[in-house]
Amino acid sequence: MRSIHRRLLASGRSATTALVAAVVLGVATALLAIAQAWALARAIAGAFLDGDGPAQMAPVLAALALVLAGRAVLAWAAELIAQWISSAVKAELRVALVARMVELGPRWAAGRATAEMALLVTRGLDALDAYYGRYLPQLALAAIVPAAVVGCLLAVDLVAALTVALTVPLIPLFMVLIGRMSAAHRQRRWAALSRLAHRFADVVAGLPTLRAYGRAEAQVGILRQITDRYRTATMSTLRIAFLSALVLELLATLSVALVAVGIGLRLAHGDLSLQTGLFALVLAPEAYLPLRRLGAEFHSSEEGLEAATAAFAILDAPLDARAGSTTGIAAPVTGIAVEDVSVEQPGREVVAPSGVSFEVRSGEVVALAGESGAGKSTLLAVLLGMIEPTGGRAVAIMPGGRRVPVRDLDRERWHAQAAWVPQWPWLFAGTVADNIRLGAPDADDSAVDAALAAVGLDEVGGDRLIGERGSGLSSGQRRRVGIARALVRRAPILLLDEPTAGLDETAEATVMRAVRRAASDGAAVVLVAHRPGAVAGADRWIEVRWAAPAEAMVP
Repeated sequence: MRSIHRRLLASGRSATTALVAAVVLGVATALLAIAQAWALARAIAGAFLDGDGPAQMAPVLAALALVLAGRAVLAWAAELIAQWISSAVKAELRVALVARMVELGPRWAAGRATAEMALLVTRGLDALDAYYGRYLPQLALAAIVPAAVVGCLLAVDLVAALTVALTVPLIPLFMVLIGRMSAAHRQRRWAALSRLAHRFADVVAGLPTLRAYGRAEAQVGILRQITDRYRTATMSTLRIAFLSALVLELLATLSVALVAVGIGLRLAHGDLSLQTGLFALVLAPEAYLPLRRLGAEFHSSEEGLEAATAAFAILDAPLDARAGSTTGIAAPVTGIAVEDVSVEQPGREVVAPSGVSFEVRSGEVVALAGESGAGKSTLLAVLLGMIEPTGGRAVAIMPGGRRVPVRDLDRERWHAQAAWVPQWPWLFAGTVADNIRLGAPDADDSAVDAALAAVGLDEVGGDRLIGERGSGLSSGQRRRVGIARALVRRAPILLLDEPTAGLDETAEATVMRAVRRAASDGAAVVLVAHRPGAVAGADRWIEVRWAAPAEAMVP
């Protein structure tokens, strides 16, 4: 069994329940299949050889009806239980996946397409319904029913039993060969679907700009090309599935024909009774049926398996800079500092920042200045504990002057001490007040109104409805809503990444007054600044520089 199947079966207690239920139902189905073959053979033999009338055949026909009804109930129960368990497992996986994404942090998420992650968590995991609802129960039937049929045939007809035992393994063999051939097609189809989702999300997000510059039609053409690739990949996968069904049906038909020929010859020579021959002939196809269906259900579950592989890859992704993370925070911190911090990230040919040191105490506002790419935003990530510096360290200054490395702090408690505003604050569909309360869920209306007034958004109001990503607000208003969300938290650490970018002089002055007021209330403020007004509003500024790696500086 492949590792992905083991992970899916071990993904939660519900998966174990699914396996146990599938095995129990498989055993019951095998017993009913044997009972059905016996009842049918007895009824036919009695009617043709013994001359049984309706009265004599009534008990056998009633038993046959009960068996058929029992098989129908078992099939319904298997589908119902599998769907319930599938929902439970998907919920567990979704919770674990989203929690892991949060743990990996925004730096990890920045390198992933949002649409692909959304596709994985929604439709991707939904495709596991086919795995738990049909493939897993069929897997149990494919393991139990053929063995039960061969065992039963051994007791009544050795030749038929040997014929079935020798031909049944051919079906799994061809299933494995076809499955290997379809793996590449399955991966291409999932990749094409991911690209389509990513492109479509980007086009929808940028549709107003595309329309303004007359580029919407060109994007429609690109979407059409990606859709065609997805259609081609899907049809290729379907061709493999139909080929698989054809091969398995042909093998099963030929195998049953071999059993039928052997039974017919022995009946003609009088070496076998009619009831026994009919029993073996009716029962033999039941050995191949679960395997044929298993092949079809495997193709139905392939998309879910591909999505599960991607999900487990995220769950297994290593956490960044999470050494220890056990030290709690008993009281609000009184400052933060970086001590000779340098960061060398994969894919970059420079160390940015390089050898930066500064300290910010409660009540101070410090601006980080420097050219683009020098590592100013990276320093904020280091202070938040999202990035582990290559050299130096970030520390939290506790009451009494004790310094604790940020990497040793409990991540959740440390983030509760800080309010961070990135360059592009993310706003969700809802009211402005709802977005501000993300920073402080318990904030009342007066606190929200005060935060809006502090950043100069009195005219917007907390009841204003906005769309996803702040649609309906200007870029400057979105930025100020993000700042208001940070201010309402009243956190002892305030980290702002270019808070005045895109603002006019009046709005910039208003924001800087709000920042100064937060510092007066006891916050230690670090802001990344390019504009002179923001730098001038700080108590002091630190120049952040990048440098070439040490090995590149050796002549």
